[in-house]
Amino acid sequence: MKYKWVVLTVTTVGVLMDGLDSRIVIIGLPQVAAALHADVEQAIWFTQSYVLATTIALLLIGRVTDVVGRVKIYTIGFVVFTIGSGLTALAQNPNQFILWRGLQGLGVAMMFTNSAAMIVDATPKKELGLALGVNQMAFRFGAMSGLTLSGLILSLFDWRALFYLNIPIGVFGTFWSHHRLKEVAKLDKATPLDWFGFATFSISITSFLLAMTYAAYGLSEQLVVYGLLVLSIVTITIFIVHENKQRHPLLDLSLLKIREFTGGVTAQLLNAIAWGAFLLLLSLYFQLILDMSPLDAGIRILPFDIAFLAFGPMSGRLSDRFGHLPFTTAGIALASFGLFLFSTITIASPLAFIFIYMIIVGTGMGLFVSPNMSSVMSSVPENRRGIASALRATFFQTGFVLSLNAAVLIMTFVMPYQRITEVISAINPIAIPESEKLLFLKGLNSAYFWLATVNLAAIVPSVLRESGKKKTKEGRIKIITHSPIIE
Repeated sequence: MKYKWVVLTVTTVGVLMDGLDSRIVIIGLPQVAAALHADVEQAIWFTQSYVLATTIALLLIGRVTDVVGRVKIYTIGFVVFTIGSGLTALAQNPNQFILWRGLQGLGVAMMFTNSAAMIVDATPKKELGLALGVNQMAFRFGAMSGLTLSGLILSLFDWRALFYLNIPIGVFGTFWSHHRLKEVAKLDKATPLDWFGFATFSISITSFLLAMTYAAYGLSEQLVVYGLLVLSIVTITIFIVHENKQRHPLLDLSLLKIREFTGGVTAQLLNAIAWGAFLLLLSLYFQLILDMSPLDAGIRILPFDIAFLAFGPMSGRLSDRFGHLPFTTAGIALASFGLFLFSTITIASPLAFIFIYMIIVGTGMGLFVSPNMSSVMSSVPENRRGIASALRATFFQTGFVLSLNAAVLIMTFVMPYQRITEVISAINPIAIPESEKLLFLKGLNSAYFWLATVNLAAIVPSVLRESGKKKTKEGRIKIITHSPIIE
């Protein structure tokens, strides 16, 4: 087997497991929240801790992989994720659950950062769009499986079985990656790690997310919110100043001088903010508003993933031939239209309409993701792909984690926080009063409207990046070699 196929198959197992776990929590969130007696923000942090741990670790892991090697870190990531899954299944209260979900997120960061970079290293540029499309398709297949498996498991077993499911997959992935992968990237072992940059970046993003969390609690927490926002701004400013002065920074800011790279990751950030909360809100609509079981809700979300699977690899393949812009622009516009349609749904909306809206959003996401990732990763030199992949992933994860907090915060403008908690943690959704459901749905509609607006804004950086492609190859390398890292 050619090594490019070995890399694709091994990384596919990793993203398959990631997709499986992401959907398991989305469908099982109301059940876990009720079982552990969590409020709405604790329930959101069941997902947030996973994504946050992934996000704050990405840049450091990107540098570590350039020093230690992508294969070694990828394999360790499988081990960490598997252990985190077992501990999450044993959690006895919301705080324990949040902590061990964070450990899972760390394992995912170690795999997530390396998957795209290893594929790019092993795959010819003309086949890159197809390879990345297949990899994304594996994530969607895992996500689809998670939707149905989680509902089936919750129908037969306790919620803890959701996380035991990851253990055999993790053991298999660890064994396979250890025995099949080999290091082909050029390592930079002489470069020191930027621990100060890592600390300031971590404090900044964590403070910002906590500020959004406390903002949802209401006016009584305003001083805490303002304090956390100030801390976030100060630390991110220190981070940027520090990075610009470092000979070996955690974040190579010179990458942002490549317009194609900057436009792509900015569009990805806005897109991630828009759709990060999309499926969770949809799951809550099906289970809490329409009184569906977890299995029924999971099955009814499948049209989104089917549309994504249908258009993801195809758009990746076609973008290799016709360029990225037509697909990224059309994808953003179509997904935004679908999100706007979701802001109009009611309790009486026919399910056929809901399915059509999901297909529109899924098609738009499928058209956008693979061409955008291919454009971003192919715009940087080979020896910077490790840190470029980490930066790309950081933009995505930051947007994704902001999406969930933003959605809850927007909903609190419509419905008081405590009442949202009562609806989400209801043991028996059928018993939720009709008036509460209507108000909760109004909050969902408001969240969808603002997420659609943010997604539409992603068209601007996506289009503007194309002017950067007019630069010659020599000019692009000149930009990179001015980095103190290379010098």
